[in-house]
Amino acid sequence: MPSAPTNLRVLKPSRMKPKAGDIFAMGLPDGSYIFGRVIGADLTEPNEAPMPGSYLIYVYRHRSASPWPDRTELVPENLLLPPVFINKMPWTKGYFERVDHVELTAGDRLAQHCFWRAAPGIFVDEHRNPLPREVRPCGDWGLASYRLLDDLASIHRRIRDGWLISIRQASSSG
Repeated sequence: MPSAPTNLRVLKPSRMKPKAGDIFAMGLPDGSYIFGRVIGADLTEPNEAPMPGSYLIYVYRHRSASPWPDRTELVPENLLLPPVFINKMPWTKGYFERVDHVELTAGDRLAQHCFWRAAPGIFVDEHRNPLPREVRPCGDWGLASYRLLDDLASIHRRIRDGWLISIRQASSSG
């Protein structure tokens, strides 16, 4: 059965395992690109990610007519979405195409990661340690699909306080 259409274009499917520091392009319907970066790769420890084999990624606001980003724009201050855990599917289906690899530095990462864990109703860091309060940008402690990223990129017009609001926030704000 064919997949439902997406707003992301298929670029180049790959079986190569993404690595921390990989920069990837996502093709938009108008022919332009937005970019992301792998912050944590193939996370297997129970407290590293919501599911074994997850990847922690950032998606940036930077948009370009070229599939090669201006790397100076790929900084935490320019995130389009809060940090996201995802599986390898967007690379294997070709929605994410690796375009570069640059080793991560401290300046490439947020000073504090924050994720909402719905079941206990708490905020946690990337190691599932409880946080006393929300630290923006705050993602969800769960595995997102490329379809969710496609939906979030499609509703980028719904930005609150400079951050794309999460599905949780969107559903509670009417």
